[in-house]
Amino acid sequence: MSAPKEPSDRRGTDHRPLYTAGGLAAAWAAGVGLAVLLTLTLAGWVAAPHDAFGEEIADVVRTAVQAWLVAHLVGFGIPGGEVMMLPLGLVVLPGALLYRAGRWLARSSELPRLRHMFRAAVALAGPYAAVSGTLALVAQTEAIRPSVLQALVAGFSLAFVAGGLGVLRQQLHDKGIPLRRMLELMPDRPRSLLAGTSGATAVLLAAGTVLFACGLAFGFGDAAGITRELAPGAVGGTLLFLAQLAYLPNAVVFGTAYAVGPGFAVGTGTMVAPTGVAVGPLPAFPMLAALPDNGAAPVASLAALAAPFAAGALGGVLTQRSAPTVVGEAAPLWGFVCGVATGLVFTALSLMAGGPIGAERLADVGPSAWQVGLITALEVGLAAAIAAWLANWRHFRRRAAERAQEAAPEEDGPEEAEPVEAVPAQAVPAEPEPAQAEPAQAEEPDGDGGKAGRRRFRMPRLPRLRKRRGAPEPDEDDPGELFGITYEAGPDEAPVEESSR
Repeated sequence: MSAPKEPSDRRGTDHRPLYTAGGLAAAWAAGVGLAVLLTLTLAGWVAAPHDAFGEEIADVVRTAVQAWLVAHLVGFGIPGGEVMMLPLGLVVLPGALLYRAGRWLARSSELPRLRHMFRAAVALAGPYAAVSGTLALVAQTEAIRPSVLQALVAGFSLAFVAGGLGVLRQQLHDKGIPLRRMLELMPDRPRSLLAGTSGATAVLLAAGTVLFACGLAFGFGDAAGITRELAPGAVGGTLLFLAQLAYLPNAVVFGTAYAVGPGFAVGTGTMVAPTGVAVGPLPAFPMLAALPDNGAAPVASLAALAAPFAAGALGGVLTQRSAPTVVGEAAPLWGFVCGVATGLVFTALSLMAGGPIGAERLADVGPSAWQVGLITALEVGLAAAIAAWLANWRHFRRRAAERAQEAAPEEDGPEEAEPVEAVPAQAVPAEPEPAQAEPAQAEEPDGDGGKAGRRRFRMPRLPRLRKRRGAPEPDEDDPGELFGITYEAGPDEAPVEESSR
């Protein structure tokens, strides 16, 4: 009789080959994303004036494919220029689908160890990049030419990151490992820099969000007027709202560049910065009403200039708290490294958020990436260095005070004796006084009767002694038996020596 298979063996028969499952997951993520964008494109096409359905359906599908590429931050060329300022919010759609595909891939394939996450991410990213490059070729027209190279790189990068995170999350769930445990496995210094950089980045993004929200609140009347002029209708209004929502992350990055100092441009020869505002004619886009008027920058907006220093203070404290350093001079260094890392983050965000939107005036839109990165690194880095040094000094000073407080009872002197209950005098036995020899004055004749009597001394009463093992029992009536025999005193008695004259 053959032995029955174990449950794990039965589950293993349902696993698909890794690269086969990766191809299926990539096709699913790309197909669902394309279907969603095709639905939105068809809704816009139905709401707008159009010719016969059969004559323009191919253009509608091609437009949906182009929107899918835009969602992956794939730029495209147009006659006389190119379009590189793409909505960052639209990346959420393919990113969420790839994350879901990564989790399905981890469940469908056998990945016994966490390090196999990289292999699974490559198995997903390779086919997805191939699909992205193919769609870039399909979407080519005489007026719009998507970059095939950017499609390959962007598709692979997004699938590797988002899909890899999905695979890792599913592995941790299957093995019962909490996500915090992964952070604890990181070395102390990288974990501290990650905490500090994340905190500083969050503060700067929050400042940019507040700036944009305040600007839009003050310019809400102008935004409503632009919307009425466009008259998009119900369907068009919904699509216009979604388009502005997709560009919201770009606006937050623009606001952060304003808070850091360099500001941003909305066209060639324009500037929106704390030093002044110079803006020319703008497209009819409602969210652009958040821009200030030409002239001096609003006084209230200058309060945002404190955001980089607040971000540096928080980043320095988080960097020190995660990994205190014994060498006091090293704490400011790691704080400055936190600022440099934050500068690199905003360099990348500025590159993705800005770019040209065509030719001529709109060829320069967005913040300067190198200026934002450099000034962010300096401002955040200096504030983080000071904050890290102060936090490190306070940490070790508090530790020294705690150690001194723990050692204080031992240095002050002996501890006070605990009170002892009084014992009645009658209950305390009196110590026995040492026995003294009492000479006997009476003379007794010796045994011969003819010799003079000799003086005899009465032996004192001695405490009971404990003889050594093997010694004979002494005769209590004959004191002479005590001579020549060595006795040991008991545990509570002092030894007594007798000698004879």
